[in-house]
Amino acid sequence: MRIDVIIPALDEASSVGGVVRAVLRPPVRHVLVVDNGSGDGTAQVAREAGAVMIPEPRRGYGSACLAGMRALPADTDLVVFLDADGSDDPAYLGCLVEPIVAGRADLVVGARRGAIEAGALTPMQRVGNAVAAGWLRARFGLQATDLGPFRAIRRSALDRLGMSDPDYGWTVEMQIKAARAGLRYAEVAVPYRRRLGRSKISGTVRGTVGASVKILGLLARYDWKGRTRS
Repeated sequence: MRIDVIIPALDEASSVGGVVRAVLRPPVRHVLVVDNGSGDGTAQVAREAGAVMIPEPRRGYGSACLAGMRALPADTDLVVFLDADGSDDPAYLGCLVEPIVAGRADLVVGARRGAIEAGALTPMQRVGNAVAAGWLRARFGLQATDLGPFRAIRRSALDRLGMSDPDYGWTVEMQIKAARAGLRYAEVAVPYRRRLGRSKISGTVRGTVGASVKILGLLARYDWKGRTRS
């Protein structure tokens, strides 16, 4: 199975090289780092570490992920997403893709319930994840416990979802649409580490509030659409 990795990156020169080098090759074929308008040399560091560089000047986590999807080779079978800040451990990539390779799942999310380093998740992040995951279970029938960014998905399934969110709602949009599409869903417990550098979301009040509003707004909108259709 041809596995390619997409890593969105914004000013992650201090960590992206180590993340790229830690990705398991094989089974991974290509590592695509999407530079989301960095000003600290992220692109050069990633390229020197062996990544394929994809520029995406339009800011937003979802925008970077969408750019990575557009750059995937036509024959990619399985796509892995992980962050460039060192919080996700690439050593668990094999565990993440195994249910898909074995034919038991279409989407696998790395649930952050393994060893979580002190300070890796803020109290607001923990509460937000719990609320959103509970909503996914209750209203969408998806047995989710987390919205973790470290995830793997079958390429054919990803193409069917019609992903579109350009920023904070990317992860929950994928899970909502996976539930609506009837994808086989699984989670794998993964550790979570303190990121290197300052977070663009949880490290600022604006980012935290913006992410929370966007995630809850998407859940409410798709929930309402489901109710009106039924």
